[in-house]
Amino acid sequence: MSWWTVGVMAVGAYAFKAIGLFAFDARPPSPKVLEALRLLPPALLGALIVVQTVATGEQLVVDARLAGVLAGGYAAWRKAPFVVVLVVAAAVTAGVRALS
Repeated sequence: MSWWTVGVMAVGAYAFKAIGLFAFDARPPSPKVLEALRLLPPALLGALIVVQTVATGEQLVVDARLAGVLAGGYAAWRKAPFVVVLVVAAAVTAGVRALS
């Protein structure tokens, strides 16, 4: 996935959200639609993190960055404070780089 694709998807997501505010003024969207719209920005952020982690140019690369992101994701999932998530991700990345 290229940066153009990520950018177009981000602009499209917010454009749909903005259009909905004007087009559906008389009839509010259903709760399912609102929930789907609320989930778009985190999904796009997740896609951006994955692209930055495993893509180098036109190639997929699995290296220490992926281990750090996975460790940080696990710490965030366990509801660790943000500073702890950063420290865990950095420590795991540094440890894997030191071993290789």
